[in-house]
Amino acid sequence: MRPRPTRLVLLGHPVSHSLSPVFQNAALRAAGIPLTYEACDVAPSDLETLLGGLVRQGAAGNVTAPHKAAVAGACAHLTPVARQVGAVNTFWTENGALIGDNTDAEGFHNAVVHLRGATPSQATIALLGAGGAAAAVLAAVAGWDRCTARVWNRTPERARSLCARFPGVAIPADTTASATAGAALVVHATTVGVTGEAVPIDPDLLPATADVVDLVYRRGETAWVRQARARGLRAVDGLPMLIEQGALAFERWFGEAPDRAAMWTALAG
Repeated sequence: MRPRPTRLVLLGHPVSHSLSPVFQNAALRAAGIPLTYEACDVAPSDLETLLGGLVRQGAAGNVTAPHKAAVAGACAHLTPVARQVGAVNTFWTENGALIGDNTDAEGFHNAVVHLRGATPSQATIALLGAGGAAAAVLAAVAGWDRCTARVWNRTPERARSLCARFPGVAIPADTTASATAGAALVVHATTVGVTGEAVPIDPDLLPATADVVDLVYRRGETAWVRQARARGLRAVDGLPMLIEQGALAFERWFGEAPDRAAMWTALAG
């Protein structure tokens, strides 16, 4: 049984926009755990020093952009999924060593199952984006029955590089049209739509039976999700994935599942 963390933090830059402290602190209160989950805005140049201090304190936490790959490189041990994705979003300390995990992949899987009612099987997935979030998506797809992903990115070399890490699962696509043609699930994994009303692709261009997952989240949902629903498509933004990856991180830290209802209620307030 690993010791409980003495401190919980979210590392990012910037990080003030994150909703994670809202629902993680609600989960801590519901579990009666006397800790406060803190958002720590840390510049890349200060990350190594801060991590050293957190390890000495016996801290744990989450990692968001732009530090996921850097924290992975700083860990003494990575879980298999963190190694596969090449990024850490959840960490803790054991025996004075930093341990890195990635709950984004499983969080994405859980969000898709909630949207579709079942795990995809023999399906084509269109993936728009080739960064760390996209790698977590492919790690999930790799565990689905006979599913493949077509990956499009504005920089084709990034798409090809990502696909090479998931042979037999992912292939690069030259255009958004070739990526989404016949897709059962279309996943957006770039920063388009974080602010404003921009969308990654016109929902009218998507297959009429496709489900839509936008990994971007914001209060009131993204324009793309709203437009997709208006067209009659099932669609969800990144909030369910955010909650799920956070709940899974909570389980890693404390060895027990959090009160997900309390987490969702906190966001509704």
